[in-house]
Amino acid sequence: MTGAVPAFFTADDYEARRERAARQAADAGLAGLLVAPGPDLVWLTGYTPTAVTERLTLLVLAAGRDPVLVVPTLEAPDAGRALGASALTLHDWTDGKDPYAATAALLDADGRFGISDNAWAMHLLGLQKALPGTSYASLTEALPMLRAVKDAAELELLAAAGAAADAVFEEIRQVAFAGRRETEIAADLAALLRRFGHSQVDFTIVASGPNGANPHHEIGDRVIERGDMVVLDFGGLKDGYGSDTSRTVHVGEPTDEERRVHDLVREAQEAGFRAVRPGAACQEVDRAARAVIADAGYGEYFVHRTGHGIGVTTHEPPYMIEGEERPLVPGMCFSVEPGVYLPGRFGVRIEDIVTVTEDGGRRLNNTAREMVIVD
Repeated sequence: MTGAVPAFFTADDYEARRERAARQAADAGLAGLLVAPGPDLVWLTGYTPTAVTERLTLLVLAAGRDPVLVVPTLEAPDAGRALGASALTLHDWTDGKDPYAATAALLDADGRFGISDNAWAMHLLGLQKALPGTSYASLTEALPMLRAVKDAAELELLAAAGAAADAVFEEIRQVAFAGRRETEIAADLAALLRRFGHSQVDFTIVASGPNGANPHHEIGDRVIERGDMVVLDFGGLKDGYGSDTSRTVHVGEPTDEERRVHDLVREAQEAGFRAVRPGAACQEVDRAARAVIADAGYGEYFVHRTGHGIGVTTHEPPYMIEGEERPLVPGMCFSVEPGVYLPGRFGVRIEDIVTVTEDGGRRLNNTAREMVIVD
């Protein structure tokens, strides 16, 4: 499907984002930004090409200059209809012409540019050949916080995506697990995500029994048995913004150890959430959650970061991990998802999306974090 994302934002919203991006690029010592089709282009213009092909499409942003969208002539009509295109200059090129020469005319011949992480190598190499004096840095490296702070409309969309994921969990906890394959439960999750408004399903992890000890287990044909712990981790995009939540259920009554580990992860998740406040370093969220698990003697079994940002993609900066000293800012949204993974036995993960408020944090997922028993 083409063209524009749903009309939750105005042309002024997109223009303000582009101006902010150009300022941040200048502050970072960059001559500008080059934005290929993907989440950054959607966020800055509202435009998604009908299909991403070998034809060059590139947004050129630089402080003090009008933004230009280089686009194939056959796609220019769709690009011009995008919500954020009214303040853009469309610079179209026809088949048989050199798009890199056309783009080079818009760039400083010896500038350093930030470029989308998902830009095709052939396009970057084409630009380098046309302008050998230029250099490039990925946007994640150059401007990692570009999309990190969400505005009020974005927060509403993320909250709606979170509520939809919560509705999915409330439905899935009612279905039969025992005697069914992981793939069947995953298919149920995908169908429910779509039923509750998701246009894109990014992942449906169903990790039962010993498979739960693998945090990113690929669903398989294992038949879920009574006595299994089952990690459920699912999400995708609803109206262009992401959901991502994890809950761990038990088929039948758990053992004392299984309940104890689940309670431990729940306490760690609560500690991570309570560490969320403006000005705190991202790593403080990781430290708070990790300390609870380490103090209980399970530190070696918590094998991943505590969280990742979310927005127009389900994984993006900022990251809640040791060494990330950037401060939390109101409007940032990210997961808090500690886990314990006991090889060959079972795993537990509990995950909510959290947004930073003026005085702390707010959860965007609100289903039960206590042990849920399923059939």
